[in-house]
Amino acid sequence: MNTNGPRWAKRITLALLISTVAACGLPRSGPTKSEIFSGSVQEQGDAFVVSVNDRVTRATAVTPVLGFDQAFLSAGSLGSDTIRAGDTLGLTIWENVDDGLLSAQGQATTVLEEVQVDGAGFIFVPYAGRIKASGNTPEAIRRIISEKLNAQTPDPQVLVRRLAGDGATVSLIGGVGGQGVYPIERPTRTLTAMLARAGGVTIPPEIAQVSVTRGAHSGRIWLEDLYKTPQLDIALRGGDRILVEEDSRSFTALGATGTQSRVAFETQTISAIEAIAQVGGLNSGLADPTGVFVLRNEDAEIANQVLGRADLVGAQRMVYLLDLTEPNGIFLARDFVIRDADTVYVTEAPYTQFSKVLSAIVTPLNTANSVNQLAGN
Repeated sequence: MNTNGPRWAKRITLALLISTVAACGLPRSGPTKSEIFSGSVQEQGDAFVVSVNDRVTRATAVTPVLGFDQAFLSAGSLGSDTIRAGDTLGLTIWENVDDGLLSAQGQATTVLEEVQVDGAGFIFVPYAGRIKASGNTPEAIRRIISEKLNAQTPDPQVLVRRLAGDGATVSLIGGVGGQGVYPIERPTRTLTAMLARAGGVTIPPEIAQVSVTRGAHSGRIWLEDLYKTPQLDIALRGGDRILVEEDSRSFTALGATGTQSRVAFETQTISAIEAIAQVGGLNSGLADPTGVFVLRNEDAEIANQVLGRADLVGAQRMVYLLDLTEPNGIFLARDFVIRDADTVYVTEAPYTQFSKVLSAIVTPLNTANSVNQLAGN
């Protein structure tokens, strides 16, 4: 009996099944390595695919620079006795006559409590008139009042005390122990002292950022840099607004990794190898270590430097390829800096797709054989 016919029929059927399954498109975590390369500029696509080397690593190592401008850095500390608009003063005046200008009959002392410094910085004292208080110390105000009253009452003695005020306060919000409005006092003239006064920072210091807004100007720094660099511990001014918040940068992990999600930065800088580790590493059953891609929109200046060109204008779609199997592949991944909004994508190994195709074919065949055996019984 000739069995070649059925054998060839089975082979043809198997080939048809393989081609059909492959054409249908099996489930997978994303494009293959070859599909990504097919979208490159070299293949008439719109993205530049670049293999990472030491030169590329250096050209793309851009991290956000935070700091205060010279206006913040050059501002000196406020004196604890400097009067400002909104402050409240207490005045005590002694006169060397029985019938004084200000004192009651038989008394030589006049007390003026809660004299408010108006928005223009002035106070009013009877017989002395309007006096410029803001920008002066209590001692300077004392001399001005004494000189003005001296022409009307002999040798007056004046005491000026700063009681309170809202002109020397700052507001703190965000990730601090106690949000609120705090006065600038002798122990809290600087940024670090004021943060401590508000109960300290309650978010991880590695990703904490401190913003200070003063009028139309603002500056932002890393909390860690604030304590590492004493020059950044700026002097505060009345009306400053201080915000403590977490770093908002993140990257997206896709493909054959331990997890696929949007991932927040945990430190000021993060490398490709740290980003992979942060999402659980490569999936040992799926990942292709030769196909680790980082996708981003790159500024033209950096893109030109990476590609050795000078004609690119505007943001460019860049796809950086890391091959962890190369002799220095892990070192390059350790040095390659991940930036905000990057996408880290790991392709599946070719064997994974082959296994899926094979499984999609063998499983139905085994089921069919089982059905035939049951029917034959």
